[in-house]
Amino acid sequence: MIIYENTKSGFSDDVFNGRIEQKIYDSFLEKIGRGTSKNEVRSWATSLEFLNNAIQSPIIPKDMNVALEYNIPYTPKRVDVILSGYDEKRNNSAVIIELKQWDSLSKVDDEDGIVTTALGGGVRRTTHPSYQAWSYASAITDFNEEVRNRPILLYPCAYLHNYVLRGNDPLVDPIYEDHIKKAPVFSRQDRQKLQEFIEKYIKYGDNKETLFLIENGKLRPSKSLQDSLSRMLVGNEEFIMLDQQKVVFEDVLRTSNIARRDNKKYVTIVKGGPGTGKSVLAVNLLVKLLGRDMMAIYVTKNQAPRYAYSSKLKGTKRKTEIDNLFRGSGNFYDTKSNTFDVIIADEAHRLNEKSGLYSNIGENQVKELINAARHVVFLIDERQRVTVRDIGTVDEIRKYSEAAGAIVKETELDSQFRCNGSDGYMEWVDTVLQIEETKHIDPEEGFDYDIRLYDDPNSLRKAIEEKNRINNRSRLVAGYCWDWITDGKNCSDVHDIKIGDFEMSWNLGSTATWAIDENSISEIGCIHTCQGLEFDYIGVIIGDDLRYENGRVLTDPAKRAKTDKSLSGLKKKYPEEKEARYVADFIIRNTYRTLMTRGMKGCYIYCTNAALQKHIESMLPRR
Repeated sequence: MIIYENTKSGFSDDVFNGRIEQKIYDSFLEKIGRGTSKNEVRSWATSLEFLNNAIQSPIIPKDMNVALEYNIPYTPKRVDVILSGYDEKRNNSAVIIELKQWDSLSKVDDEDGIVTTALGGGVRRTTHPSYQAWSYASAITDFNEEVRNRPILLYPCAYLHNYVLRGNDPLVDPIYEDHIKKAPVFSRQDRQKLQEFIEKYIKYGDNKETLFLIENGKLRPSKSLQDSLSRMLVGNEEFIMLDQQKVVFEDVLRTSNIARRDNKKYVTIVKGGPGTGKSVLAVNLLVKLLGRDMMAIYVTKNQAPRYAYSSKLKGTKRKTEIDNLFRGSGNFYDTKSNTFDVIIADEAHRLNEKSGLYSNIGENQVKELINAARHVVFLIDERQRVTVRDIGTVDEIRKYSEAAGAIVKETELDSQFRCNGSDGYMEWVDTVLQIEETKHIDPEEGFDYDIRLYDDPNSLRKAIEEKNRINNRSRLVAGYCWDWITDGKNCSDVHDIKIGDFEMSWNLGSTATWAIDENSISEIGCIHTCQGLEFDYIGVIIGDDLRYENGRVLTDPAKRAKTDKSLSGLKKKYPEEKEARYVADFIIRNTYRTLMTRGMKGCYIYCTNAALQKHIESMLPRR
């Protein structure tokens, strides 16, 4: 979808006469059904003045086409500017321009293509403008068959019209050389260079032909992307399916074929507890469906599994294309019906009603996902809802499926792959936490799973560090009972969590791939950075929000950190309202159940509450 398009002369006239920002705003209302912020409108007015000045060359044809705010199919990304026409050999040609109002940035040495700059009221990590422009061109090529086959030649670049280059400037630091080669970056002093870049690739007008082909070309994932994904799965034991996973896999493939052939809407609900292989199933489905020329994407609300699984699948050459296949659940509120063949919604229990930073966008994520695809696969474990905003339930999915006229299928993964295949351990966790009606656990019986209790957190830390040295697959996590110190969110030396002489930092300011990063063992993860993922060994610190009194395991929301948003609105209601007490209790127990079931081989535990420590010790299986 293109929000605005015109010839060079028409665009220049709109800019000169102050009409451009209103025309873009009105087109947003017409095509998307909503406006946009005043800040974005002001940024258009400013940036497009600079763009207009840059294209005022007699060599650049007056009938060159100018397109603004092009939404890349199957992604939430919008290209700022596409200039199109014919090149010297009469090939379809388009210059993609990423406009930035930045006036400063800092380089990031230890990550590829990342800078820090002022964004959204603070200094944040983001992609280098050249990488961003190139990634947009790459995404267009990878999902548009017409662009690949004709071909339409795409030339990305970035224009930072407020940025003044200085000596040894971080914008053009050698660490970004490869990205700048693919997509040149132009500063405030480089207007003539940008002009020459455009002159080189746009020689003649084409009566909107190139733009039409980009916007209306047949959409299909490229064969190279399909092949790359398939090769990455081959021999990767982490993604091998077993037993019931394979049965559900084949059924979902068959249903997806029927949905595309008959143009009917289907919903498949796949239930499964911790470690039953929901995410392994999801990744295999994504790869296989793409290989069958279906447009499929993997969706989660929580970014941790998206980033971890996409990172495991991608090589450096396919990084951007694969990133585009892993999406957040809040991106579908304005997606057209049946845009996708299949959406695979992993961790569906974490879906929210509203989207956006302030939970003020959209209507309901379950409803929006069902609308966006012919077939939606929801992988769900209702016992892993861990915040007050989590609405993902089987009943909720069925309600919106029926409203959309979808055919609903429900199945279950019942084989326990995590925790060494031990259903006994899962029963033990539920019993210890008193989540279900207490079962009699015979300590003499035991089960094939390494569970240990430590008297102090330093010993726990040492044990997990030892396990992690084997293959970087062990982590420390904790209940959210310690405040996140904002000033130290990017520094492991600032210790948020202090228990006696034990001190460590939360991981919250770290990369989104904490679960697989090399240095993550020096930080403690929380529910939001480990849910949906698995490790060999997990070390769990149970905080003061869980305690033991008079034979009962009790929860206490007041002991949660002030920076924790998972119980927003419940803490004040908790003492008086029965429903608030139930929801808070449900969330806290679910949180620890989820943390304690992240390890495939073992779980090591320390409790801040001495009575709870004794309770768990009394229930440990004999060795």
